[in-house]
Amino acid sequence: MKLSLKLPLAFTVALLLLFAAALFGISRLNQALDTYQTTVAQSFENERLAATMLNDFKVQVQEWKNVLLRGKDPAQLTRYWAAFEKQEKAIKDEAQKLMTALPPGDGRERVSQFAQAHERMGAAYRKGFEAFKAADHDPQAGDKAVAGMDREPSQLLDQAGDLIAKASTEVAERAAATAQRATTISLGVMLVVCALGIAGAVAFSRTVVNPLDNAVRVSQAVAGGDLTVAQHVQGKDEIAMLLNALHAMQQSLSRVVAGVRHNADSVAMASTEIAQGNNDLSARTEQQASALEETSASMEELSSTVQANAENARQANQLAVSASTVAVQGGDVVAEVVTTMKGINDSSKKIADIISVIDGIAFQTNILALNAAVEAARAGEQGRGFAVVASEVRNLAQRSAEAAKEIKGLIHASVERVEQGTTLVDKAGATMTEVVASIRRVTDIVGEISAASSEQSAGVAQVGEAVMQMDQATQQNAALVEQSAAAADSLKVQAQQLVQAVAVFRLAETDAPALAHPTAPVGRQPRLAAT
Repeated sequence: MKLSLKLPLAFTVALLLLFAAALFGISRLNQALDTYQTTVAQSFENERLAATMLNDFKVQVQEWKNVLLRGKDPAQLTRYWAAFEKQEKAIKDEAQKLMTALPPGDGRERVSQFAQAHERMGAAYRKGFEAFKAADHDPQAGDKAVAGMDREPSQLLDQAGDLIAKASTEVAERAAATAQRATTISLGVMLVVCALGIAGAVAFSRTVVNPLDNAVRVSQAVAGGDLTVAQHVQGKDEIAMLLNALHAMQQSLSRVVAGVRHNADSVAMASTEIAQGNNDLSARTEQQASALEETSASMEELSSTVQANAENARQANQLAVSASTVAVQGGDVVAEVVTTMKGINDSSKKIADIISVIDGIAFQTNILALNAAVEAARAGEQGRGFAVVASEVRNLAQRSAEAAKEIKGLIHASVERVEQGTTLVDKAGATMTEVVASIRRVTDIVGEISAASSEQSAGVAQVGEAVMQMDQATQQNAALVEQSAAAADSLKVQAQQLVQAVAVFRLAETDAPALAHPTAPVGRQPRLAAT
């Protein structure tokens, strides 16, 4: 039988057994619960009736006391006696109902005795009622007629209540014991079902685990490299199919390992040859790359030098242009200075003329002051004040004449110096003109040098770029050769690892292929002449 049928069948049987055990336990528990509810409910009802009878009995006795105490009033007498008879009838009905409900026994017997005693008490109370009315409603006469008549019924009713309560307790205990027995039986059935399930599971597991152990043993042997392990397949279920598939896998793996082992050595030898050739080529490529790197470095230095020269020529050109501009500006400034000096010279001459006029005015003022002093002297006392003023004016005129002479001397010296400065400025202007012309010639020459240096720098840069491209190409070739060498080494290592890996497997003699004619290794390529 296949596992696809065994597993559902086993689970179905186990579930059916559990369901049957559960149904049995539920049935037993329901029976116990019904019994418990019925008996306990009836016991509670009996206790309630007994308590009601006791309460009604006390009320009946109280109504008799009301008759004795309030019976002088006819209306009250009729009312309380009717209440007494009502309670008496209720007690009789309750006693009859309780005797019907109680099972035979002491409780039922006590209730019957209470009914009889209650009947006798009723007769005695009626006699006492007649004696009460005959004695003109004297309470003592009525009470004397019924003295002690309620003691026996009261005691019997108390005893009956105690017996009924005890019976209720016993019923509850029996119901609990019944429920406990039902629980015990249910647990026993469940244990039996579990034992049957465990036994079935063990038996079922043997039919599944043993073939699986065989499959694990074969798989572990194959994982350890043993491809010669034997298999014993029984049955037609899925596990047997798995074992057959493992056997087919073992055979196929044996053939694959034999083929891999046959070719692994050839691959290892060929990869060794390729690795050696690539190593030689890598060494020569590295030498060429090193030479190109040195050339590239030299070209970079030459390019840097030419660029520096071009940059210096360009800066010199800029400085020459700036110097030419500054020289032109200096010539302009010198021309302006010459013009300014000429203006100063003219102004100095005009100032000298003005000073001459001032000197003449001071001389005339002095003569006028002298004439005024003479006239004041002639006037005597009347002209004394005027003489003082004339004297002061004469002093001022003399001082002005002296200051004018000093200013005239200074202006004359300034004019001479301005004329000398003008002469020097004229000479400086001529020299600056020659300097500007020379700087312009230098600027032209430096510009030609800068242009030539720029062309030379461009040419060197192109040569350097070409060398760098050659260097990059050589570096790429070297990288490719190194990668090829690394790949060849990796292939060699992988081939050796493959040989070691397949050496783990043990094959039957019939599975090993003939190795008399191994594959020839790949021939080494001829070496290139070193450059």
